Amino acid sequence: MDIGRGLVAIGAGLAVMTGMMTGIGQGLAAAAAVKAVGRNPEAESKIRSMLILGAAIAETCAIYGMLIAFLLIFVF
Repeated sequence: MDIGRGLVAIGAGLAVMTGMMTGIGQGLAAAAAVKAVGRNPEAESKIRSMLILGAAIAETCAIYGMLIAFLLIFVF
């Protein structure tokens, strides 16, 4: 084992952490959406569509992080 392999493993671990941070962000967004629907039930459809759009955009960050982690592990 050389130092380069260890650094690749650390980089892959950091890339996977994007999934954890994405989960936290999506949880906070869902909590805010629930509060917003509680305050204004008439706007539920608009709030839901914005929540789904925001979750989809946030999820792409986690997918890219996972892709980078796989590339680091299996290519280098």
